[in-house]
Amino acid sequence: MAVGNVRGTLGLKFTALMLGLLLLSACEHDPLSADNDPKLDSWSLDIEAPSYMQGMIELIVVEDIHGRFFRRPGGSSVGSGNPGLDREYARGWTTIGGNIYSISSIDLPKRIFVRWQSIVEQKTYKGWVDIPESGRSIMRGSTARRCPDWPDYPANSMAAAVIGVAPGGVIRVWVDDNCLNDNLVAGAQAEIEPLGPDQGLSEGRFAYPITEHSKRYIERYGIPYGSW
Repeated sequence: MAVGNVRGTLGLKFTALMLGLLLLSACEHDPLSADNDPKLDSWSLDIEAPSYMQGMIELIVVEDIHGRFFRRPGGSSVGSGNPGLDREYARGWTTIGGNIYSISSIDLPKRIFVRWQSIVEQKTYKGWVDIPESGRSIMRGSTARRCPDWPDYPANSMAAAVIGVAPGGVIRVWVDDNCLNDNLVAGAQAEIEPLGPDQGLSEGRFAYPITEHSKRYIERYGIPYGSW
């Protein structure tokens, strides 16, 4: 082999080696990497409803990506917000987050079941909502990288999802990204629970009566079906 060819080959190998080292160095010094940030071995599930659209959660079931289940009896109230009567606060999803479950016994969710009493309608709903892989990818990324808006602060220590329930049997799911933005990733239509509240054990009685705040709101604005 000619000397020039040998030198050329060595030069290409040296260049490739240097590029590899530079890429490795760039990865090691990635200012947004959260590899060394603290992590919790769990993720959180919040449950919420629009303001004034009162409800009571009877049951939450989560199936993870490995087929394992998390089951938690309800009892928590949702939709009890009382921000005022100056505008339609119940229209759309203006408040997200409320009743938090810390889930450490299973992996990220494949699907979520919720059964709840819609106090303002005097109806009980139940339904599953499937979580797409794109939603789980956002959850994983929320703890893997710091937010570019505040790179000096650690990344989220745990992934988070929010499930919203609304009159008419509406179910929605959001997940937090690494900048704490709520991303809508799933939705479903629940069905009426034929056994009624508490699956018939309460003789048709709902958990509690509608409050005066909700009554006044609904008298003025009604229930904004179709806005969720």
